[in-house]
Amino acid sequence: MRKRQKRESKKVVFEHSKQSTLDDLSFQFNIQKPDAAKSVKGIVISEISNVIREDELALRIEFTLLPSKLAFSKLNLDLYFEDQLLKSITLGIPQSVLLNDDFDFPMVLDMRGIRAGKYIVRVEMYELWPSGEKLSFVSKEIIADYVPQKIESRLVKIPIIKNISILNLMVVSSSEKSIYIDLEDYLKKESMSQRDQW
Repeated sequence: MRKRQKRESKKVVFEHSKQSTLDDLSFQFNIQKPDAAKSVKGIVISEISNVIREDELALRIEFTLLPSKLAFSKLNLDLYFEDQLLKSITLGIPQSVLLNDDFDFPMVLDMRGIRAGKYIVRVEMYELWPSGEKLSFVSKEIIADYVPQKIESRLVKIPIIKNISILNLMVVSSSEKSIYIDLEDYLKKESMSQRDQW
């Protein structure tokens, strides 16, 4: 009878002494498990600021790349003025651990000939895949209250891009972009031919 009770008590102790899993440990040591929603790749436009000068509108676009800039290689930035596309720019993202995930992109619009008024300036940012699909698409707009310092004889409806100054980003022109696309195609074909030889 006693042996039987001992066996049953050992069986109960054995059933309760299962090895702890990582989930169990996270609760015991108050460790937060990584949230799957936080690791989703995305772009956040935190602010678009504008400063009106004599005949210019200086814009500063501040954005953050999530979860890390290392997940991005290049982005497209489209700038709209009153729903008209002013400029589409391809930005190369430098892969360096010394840089953080926050960037700012300044540009200056030449406003000569634009009437005084409130104008909608919209920025769209996204990653463009070879299929033409826009991934991680984000858009933000501001209303710029423009008052010209001097009256121009001719009036225009939209401004032109006067200056783009970049600190940590590279602007890729359309001719450079086609070279990058040709290079990517060549590298893909080269890797496919090497894979066939294995």
